[in-house]
Amino acid sequence: MSRNTLNTLKEFNISGSKKGAFYSLPALGKKLGINVSRLPVSIRIVLESVLRNCDGKKVTEEHVQQLAQWAPNAARTDEIPFVVARVVLQDFTGVPLLADLAAMRGVASRMGKDPKNIEPLVPVDLVVDHSVQIDHFREKKALDLNMRLEFQRNNERYQFMKWGMQAFDTFGVVPPGFGIVHQVNLEYLARGVHKKTEGKTDVYYPDTLVGTDSHTTMINGIGVVGWGVGGIEAEAGMLGQPVYFLTPDVVGVNLTGQLRQGVTATDLVLTITELLRKEKVVGKFVEFFGEGTESLSLTDRATIANMAPEYGATMGFFPVDDATIDYFKGTGRTKAEIDAFEAYFKAQGLYGTPKSGEIDYTNVVALDLGSVAPSLAGPKRPQDRIEIGNVKQQFADLFVKPVTENGFNKKAEDLGATYVNSDGVAVKNGDVLIAAITSCTNTSNPSVLLTAGLLAKKAVEAGLKVAPHIKTSLAPGSRIVTTYLEEAGLLPYLEKLGFGVTAYGCTTCIGNAGDLTPAMNEAIVQNDIVASAVLSGNRNFEARIHPNIRSNFLASPPLVVAYAIAGTIQRDLMTEPVGKGKGGKDIYLGDIWPTTQEVAKLMKFAMNARNFKDNYAQVKTAPGKLWEGIKGVAEGQVYNWPSSTYIAEPPFFNDFGMVPSAAATGIQGARALGVFGDSITTDHISPAGAIKESSPAGKWLTENGVLKADFNSYGSRRGNHEIMMRGTFANVRIKNLMIPMKADGSRVEGGITLHQPTGEEMSIYDAAMRYQREGTPTMVFAGEEYGTGSSRDWAAKGTQLLGVKAVIARSYERIHRSNLVGMGVLPLQFLGNDSVTTLGIKGDETFDLKGLDGELRPQQELTLVIHRADGSSQEVNVLLRIDTPIEIDYYKHGGILPFVLRQLLAA
Repeated sequence: MSRNTLNTLKEFNISGSKKGAFYSLPALGKKLGINVSRLPVSIRIVLESVLRNCDGKKVTEEHVQQLAQWAPNAARTDEIPFVVARVVLQDFTGVPLLADLAAMRGVASRMGKDPKNIEPLVPVDLVVDHSVQIDHFREKKALDLNMRLEFQRNNERYQFMKWGMQAFDTFGVVPPGFGIVHQVNLEYLARGVHKKTEGKTDVYYPDTLVGTDSHTTMINGIGVVGWGVGGIEAEAGMLGQPVYFLTPDVVGVNLTGQLRQGVTATDLVLTITELLRKEKVVGKFVEFFGEGTESLSLTDRATIANMAPEYGATMGFFPVDDATIDYFKGTGRTKAEIDAFEAYFKAQGLYGTPKSGEIDYTNVVALDLGSVAPSLAGPKRPQDRIEIGNVKQQFADLFVKPVTENGFNKKAEDLGATYVNSDGVAVKNGDVLIAAITSCTNTSNPSVLLTAGLLAKKAVEAGLKVAPHIKTSLAPGSRIVTTYLEEAGLLPYLEKLGFGVTAYGCTTCIGNAGDLTPAMNEAIVQNDIVASAVLSGNRNFEARIHPNIRSNFLASPPLVVAYAIAGTIQRDLMTEPVGKGKGGKDIYLGDIWPTTQEVAKLMKFAMNARNFKDNYAQVKTAPGKLWEGIKGVAEGQVYNWPSSTYIAEPPFFNDFGMVPSAAATGIQGARALGVFGDSITTDHISPAGAIKESSPAGKWLTENGVLKADFNSYGSRRGNHEIMMRGTFANVRIKNLMIPMKADGSRVEGGITLHQPTGEEMSIYDAAMRYQREGTPTMVFAGEEYGTGSSRDWAAKGTQLLGVKAVIARSYERIHRSNLVGMGVLPLQFLGNDSVTTLGIKGDETFDLKGLDGELRPQQELTLVIHRADGSSQEVNVLLRIDTPIEIDYYKHGGILPFVLRQLLAA
């Protein structure tokens, strides 16, 4: 078909005499006889991209017509080729992506091709935010000391990034110390609309993106369509491959009413996370509408959008309206781009928050904002919300539940037991040992930060203090936060309670809380203490915050301060005092909680356009002496791979040829590398935190001359596959059901397995290497929600390098399923009531997979043959979770990267 038959290029007025052109969705609707105004707003923005990029090859008129005829409850069989305007990266995922691109250039050079053929076709921004750790805190120079340590530890990574900046024309870096990628994206990188010249015409189109972090969805708060993908999918997108996905269901969330006095956006997002997890929105678009949505500030919307991965959705989308325009003005965008942004969305009929009944959604969920109550979530999942008045009792109940349910299994009388560590500090179960105001989820929102500052002011004035052994920190997602807290006069009060600025980055939320004292670690381990952390983050998965802290709670910034003062989760802050103030007086939370009016008076300090302009101008003009002082940066178009324990040439293109190897014809005699339960997160599969000295990765570092003090973290070493494959399934809290239970009924924790048929216990890495030497294929088995959490592609890359041919689970989270396909690993799903439990899979069986020979089809059924140790066999059908035709091609090529590289080199 010719593209011209659906050409709807129209003119629109921007301001005064200035005009522009756009691909008109209303005109497309008229041409096709469809009322596009009934389509969800997010679907319309994706439709614009498909229409504008219709070239008759990768994107066809058939794609346009299929999406334009989106129906709320149709079967989802069509794939959408979505061409994004840009890509954003954070450093933990960006460095291995850059390593892959460098390896591709090496392949091109060795094959006599121009390395410049490997070049991002859309702008790529990498924000360095994940590597800084909280080593220093509660001291005046903590920020400076932590920054110096960051550069000392990560110098080789930063050299590599600087090579990328000079090698690739469209690759830019926001250096360490500016903030967290999603907050920087919201405040600075996002432009609302872009323009390109076609002939003599300026054509405008909406900002869209994918990012290599699951919380990329934060940008949905300003009406930008975008979500998190793995680095392997992002690479394909930046190299000209559309991002393919199945046409989604769209769930509308009708917000009514208004938040009550004292209720924060954090309380609201924890409520929404709980609500939408129950609605099972995994893989769906979620779109907010209604009068309650209009009442929310832009930063409240961004907080809700940020946690879309926690409620499982692909997006948590908010349409563009007056609040969006006000935010762009307050954050220093230029008048010209704001005028174009507003005029474009009005011309497309996309401006304004829809009312009830105006849009056709797959289904609608309602929430009265007035019903939301102050809450926390924990102790190890974001969706497990607890109203603040129930926290104390809930902790007590969890504490004494059977170990098979939560891993605690303590006696009720142990709740109050006191232990004194070797430093003389008394510690009890439930004591708060880490209290962190952290994460873009909340530090992007001035209302909760100002509330925390005002609460700190009132607390200090009342004579309240925070115990010195509690590790407190304030790590904003943007330097703007420090500016407005200083201008509002609140930062000194936060500092007096220990919440001085320690870093600008993800820190505690990503697992970079830094360590506790040796005496505290020893006391926790020897006495099996269930200690607590309270953080204003978005994730609290097992062993993420700290390997020895097993009870982790998400809370708003003011509640983080309040619980730091209380010092324990075992205090009901609704009825019991937060602490004792001057003269031994009991001080209650209500005594120090700020009013909505008090917070509103200070909002003028937070939305100062000049501050935003001055701050972000320094990204290019004054990135900092530490960044400017990095020496030894490689030059040229092809990287020379100097010896490094941080950066190594990835093995994914070893033995690369222009013709893919023969497709798999089946799997025979496979062994189970691991058998896991429900909610195995990407943190379980590929941890980001500390590297244990006794782990395979720790041993490798030691053998290569790295001292324990210089191990850094798994996340910072993602540029080296030797570390990452040894770290796969190495989480200290992961439980392999192949390992027999302990005498008390609890599960053994850590990345170990049983090699079969010997039955020898060893690390999963060592077993995988032995199976590879023996020529034995392996599989991984799991329950519901396999791969929930971060988008980290190393969870799939590591799985592939361990030799795993297939993962079989009850259900998958969206990004990890896609990443497995992208690495050539088969994601398979149990059908009906089949599961590890119902099928009696113990891990001593062998497995065959039949049905791979012949022509593969998306979501076809294959046959798993289970050969048991007693000689019996059983056949069950499993669903192939390769969901789209393009994914079949990726799999046949051994993954998405070889597929794209072959296309580029052929061209």
